[in-house]
Amino acid sequence: MTTDFIPFNRPYATGKELAYQTDALHSSHLSGDGTFTKRCHRWIEEHTGCSKALLTHSCTSALDMAALLLDIQSGDEVILPSYTFVSTANAFVLRGAVPVFVDIRQDTLNLDEKLIEDAITTRTRAIVPVHYAGVSCEMDSIAAIARRHGLRIVEDAAQGIMAGYKNRALGAIGDLGSFSFHETKNIISGEGGSLMVRDEELAKRAEIIREKGTDRGRFFRGEVDKYTWQDVGSSFLPSELIAAFLWSQLEEAQRITRERLEIWRRYHQMLEPLERRGLLRRPIVPVDCQHNGHIYYILLAPEIDRQQLLAGLKQAGIGAVFHYVPLHSSPAGLRYGRAHGELALTTALSQRLVRLPMWVGLNETQQQRVCEVLTALLEK
Repeated sequence: MTTDFIPFNRPYATGKELAYQTDALHSSHLSGDGTFTKRCHRWIEEHTGCSKALLTHSCTSALDMAALLLDIQSGDEVILPSYTFVSTANAFVLRGAVPVFVDIRQDTLNLDEKLIEDAITTRTRAIVPVHYAGVSCEMDSIAAIARRHGLRIVEDAAQGIMAGYKNRALGAIGDLGSFSFHETKNIISGEGGSLMVRDEELAKRAEIIREKGTDRGRFFRGEVDKYTWQDVGSSFLPSELIAAFLWSQLEEAQRITRERLEIWRRYHQMLEPLERRGLLRRPIVPVDCQHNGHIYYILLAPEIDRQQLLAGLKQAGIGAVFHYVPLHSSPAGLRYGRAHGELALTTALSQRLVRLPMWVGLNETQQQRVCEVLTALLEK
């Protein structure tokens, strides 16, 4: 192992995190929905156009809230890709629903909108598009399908902050959407997430569900003289310390995104010769998608041994990793869900994907080293 290890991820700090957290501490308000939480809510609402944004403990929590908001019941079905993180399915499985896995597109690795309609049954309640690597699904087509069949859309935009589709912000195109602020994401708070709600009636109920099923928010606004148990719910509020950290990141979101996109573009240029030689395929971003530089992945030629390549990169001091094991092939996926069709692309592409180091501060020299080592290994 070389001494100058290049990690896969390095959480980025703007420099204001501790100062803002100190401000929160001095405010004597450390529980949720304080000054910093309100600032984050306003920022997300203004930058996405959603009716209501609500910070949560995680993107997982936001998806859990979405399933509660839609009154998902036992036996309902929800259409989603198998190539995603387990939270996408778990949120609905916890309500007794069946995740119906549909294959992905070859270009973006997103849910293939052309296969959705055939997977719809009388039990289908929602479509859950996952915007892989911050590149949007084909949302106009998905929205048209949802309208025809009276279905809701829940966007899993865990990787999608500051990304868009036809200049509309991801996470606020469907009925409900979710962001992640996990330390591996572009904008971070260690752990954390956000629910975005487009429908104002759903927004009112979302606030109650998030506050343990009570109308506590209305009480603090002076709209009622006491708060009581109104609905199902749980504790989904992050503390002000988390919100203060997040606010320092949201203030710099434009700059962070610009820097990530520059790193992404350098990789894209450096790896073009390897793509021309047929050793790998670079990411494809459709013209209607405004991505955010979240992930730079490569798809290896089918004959290349991925595990051997990853081991070689690790030995050279480079932290490259693979990504999801498809849910439809997992023990829980087989138990709780069902695959619609063979999902041949999901299986094949997931076995060829490698994610390269990607974080703000990764410099051109480091990227050149990554690409030089990658080239040497592929040429073997």
